[in-house]
Amino acid sequence: MSALRRGAHAALFAGRLAAAGVALTRLARAARSAPPVRPTVTPPHPISVVIPARDERERIGPLLDAIVGAPGVAEVVLVDDRSSDGTAELARDAGARVVSGAELPVGWAGKAWALQQGIEAATSEWIVTLDADTRPDPRLPTALVARAIGERLDLLTVGGRFDCPTPPARWLHAAMLTTLVYRFGPPGVAGRPDRLMANGQCMALHRDRFLDRGGMEVVRGEVVEDVALARRIAADGGAVAFLDANELLTVRMFESVEDTWTGWGRSLALPGVEARRRQLLDLAVVVLAQTLPLPRLVLRRGDVLDVVLLAARLGTLVGTRSAYTQTDGAYWASPLADPSAAAAIALGIRRGSAQVWRGRTYP
Repeated sequence: MSALRRGAHAALFAGRLAAAGVALTRLARAARSAPPVRPTVTPPHPISVVIPARDERERIGPLLDAIVGAPGVAEVVLVDDRSSDGTAELARDAGARVVSGAELPVGWAGKAWALQQGIEAATSEWIVTLDADTRPDPRLPTALVARAIGERLDLLTVGGRFDCPTPPARWLHAAMLTTLVYRFGPPGVAGRPDRLMANGQCMALHRDRFLDRGGMEVVRGEVVEDVALARRIAADGGAVAFLDANELLTVRMFESVEDTWTGWGRSLALPGVEARRRQLLDLAVVVLAQTLPLPRLVLRRGDVLDVVLLAARLGTLVGTRSAYTQTDGAYWASPLADPSAAAAIALGIRRGSAQVWRGRTYP
């Protein structure tokens, strides 16, 4: 073997070893994660549930059925973000108060603007926001607010169980989800303000304190507004948590593998939130520690490090199985989709913050 080739092998091994150290350290945080959100008694504060919605008539029904009249919920405020499909009428018929969204101001992303209007219009001290694709247990709002009050949180976001209706969607989605664990660790683990994760599909916050901090305006133009918001509040000294709530929340985000690739692919790299250098370093961890070991072993080029990393990757399947309503063969085969998930991150880094979503161009 030539000196040049030996040097390349040594450099690759050093990179793999470094990536393995970072990934295994992050995966090990699962042992120190906070307990999940669970049902509790109704807190002594009324709750306003705020739902931002744009052309959601076909999938918002289960959410409204579960949350209108739920324990502790004083009102459900749906912000109709200029829908054209009858979303507002459906919400009114279900018992929600509908706020007609104003024209999108320059510099604002649609969801952030809808949330700002809904939070301002709400009348309760505590707010729970839910996306139209969520399927909550009626006990979710009280459980969230009780946890936020008990831990004196300024912002609580939670992750639920994913309902991926087709095997290909489950296959790709599980690989994409795992990249977040390799990059940021599991939910329920405290971290640096600039490395926090969040899930804007479900948030709990104190209305007045939140608006006093600037509300959604502080992240008005962000594509990944949830993560940007959590990091901004934490950087300002606020208490933020991202916890597991899979017992109380199910989310049906994408109907097909194509939807998963397009929909989640636009935000998976955290455009506008992570600096380019950090994005590239995290991508290197995903490629070297999550994606590469299996093909190296299949091609009989693997070593002990690959065996350890593949065992860790299989361990993540055990750890994240509660995040899915179905864990069939497609789910367990998701390590085969890791190259696609890594490619989605790479494309997201290349694309940057320029996004088109629901007929609007951001930023």
